[in-house]
Amino acid sequence: MKDYPKVFIVILNYNGKDCIKNCLVSIFNNDYPNFEVVLVDNDSNDGSFELMKELFQKAHFIKNKANLGFSSGSNVGIRFALEKMADYIFLFNNDAVIEKKSLSALIEKSEKIPKAGILGPLIFQKDSGKIWFAGGTVDWIKMKAYHDEIKPEKKKYSLPFKTNYVSGCAMLVKKDVFKKIGLFDEDYFLYYEDADFSRRAAKNGFELFIVPEAKVRHFEKSGSDMKTKTYWLVISGMIFFQKNSPFFLRPWICFYSLSRKIKNRIDIIRQKGNYTREVKKAYDDYVQWKHNRLSLS
Repeated sequence: MKDYPKVFIVILNYNGKDCIKNCLVSIFNNDYPNFEVVLVDNDSNDGSFELMKELFQKAHFIKNKANLGFSSGSNVGIRFALEKMADYIFLFNNDAVIEKKSLSALIEKSEKIPKAGILGPLIFQKDSGKIWFAGGTVDWIKMKAYHDEIKPEKKKYSLPFKTNYVSGCAMLVKKDVFKKIGLFDEDYFLYYEDADFSRRAAKNGFELFIVPEAKVRHFEKSGSDMKTKTYWLVISGMIFFQKNSPFFLRPWICFYSLSRKIKNRIDIIRQKGNYTREVKKAYDDYVQWKHNRLSLS
């Protein structure tokens, strides 16, 4: 196995009983010869952790005492993997499945690109053939991070191509990245932690790639609770742009954020739009987060 870098596949689970089995079957059926699986459970109460331990005994199991969110929960598994001398860490969602040759393709391309630090596959929406993620773009003016959804038949998909960020749904990271920039920022509970981590890696000289030969299907669960999803997208987005916006754009970010808050208040008064209360709570909680951050500095 010395010719094959050691990969630890870190899977974070929270109440994933309806999807975790398919995820793990695909992981253990992949053709890369030198990997171990770390299953981190965020205090599930649906029996999924017990199911995993019963069916997939070759894995390492870690159960957190609470739902720590994506960043903190994943960091538990990442620390474990680094202590076990991982060369790579492959973060993988519990509601996704990977094609057999995909991990091998990611490792092969990473070994051939010296500056590559983070690599991701093409990610498809379920079995539809529609792309869910083919790279990410950060729009600093509109304060949004977008998934690229370019059609796979385009010529650029024959070779790895650079991206602004890699999705945490399926993210291969060289150990050197963690050693240089640290782990995921635990200010993010859900969403934008992957964009933040990617940006920090890029600022420290690592390159980010999408590898078209590697393919994953994502059976996204988060859409089943849009109120919760909306709240975390808004507050995490505000935190991301507070931390990462270029200095010369800071006045614009302040103005644009204020205008969004005013619009939200007007929408509430007019009873217009969906999830306006969740958006307001996200803005209010962001102000509290910012206050706490300043008091600690």
